[in-house]
Amino acid sequence: MSGHSKWSTIKRKKEATDSKRANVFTKIGREIAVAVREGGGDPNSNSKLRDLVAKAKANNVPNENVERIIKKAMGDGDKNDYEEMTYEGYGPCGVAVMVEALTDNRNRTAGDLRHYFDKCGGNLGQNGSVSFLFEQKGIIAIDNEDGKISEDKIFEDAMLDGVIDIKYEDGGIEIVTEPAECRNVRIALEALGYAFASAEVEYVPTTLTKIDDPEQAQKMQKLIDLLEENDDVQEVYTSWDMPEEEGEE
Repeated sequence: MSGHSKWSTIKRKKEATDSKRANVFTKIGREIAVAVREGGGDPNSNSKLRDLVAKAKANNVPNENVERIIKKAMGDGDKNDYEEMTYEGYGPCGVAVMVEALTDNRNRTAGDLRHYFDKCGGNLGQNGSVSFLFEQKGIIAIDNEDGKISEDKIFEDAMLDGVIDIKYEDGGIEIVTEPAECRNVRIALEALGYAFASAEVEYVPTTLTKIDDPEQAQKMQKLIDLLEENDDVQEVYTSWDMPEEEGEE
């Protein structure tokens, strides 16, 4: 994730190759399996699972894939014992990086991530080394490529409790909420007929870091790519003030 808008990040991921798309399916499938084991396989009674099914739909994961993962997890077919881990570090030019992972081998994951940071001129730090440079916020992204949702309409519908900001951009809409209200806002907008590209609580940088050196910018982009391609990594958040052209490549 760049320091740019959420919509820029989503647009980049939507243009991903088939291999990267399969990687996204794997990551979401792992999250769904964990949610089922923690709260059961019924989305109506398992709010976390319900959110993940919506996330899978937004990422074009076929329904049959989701149903198969849920059935497998309910039958204890997936024996992997995943745990949630958060890693922190610095990329080139002091860009802060936070990584959320779901792993069945924390030593393997830490080793992989340390290698990526070292390779790209950064360093993997200790817990707390960069988290103070981020704050958690609910980020709801709505696809508006066809422009059918007017600015007046979304501002009228999305003025809900817990909403901090509404950003109407070319091709998409970003709604920022208090972390605890993200799900409630999503459900309220869903009831009005809105569909979402994503709706999650994320780490948002409080300040952004520019990289003026093209070589260092390439290393930063390489670090993000390596992290996102790792099956254990669920989300990557950075304080990089990514130029538009970097995000659109």
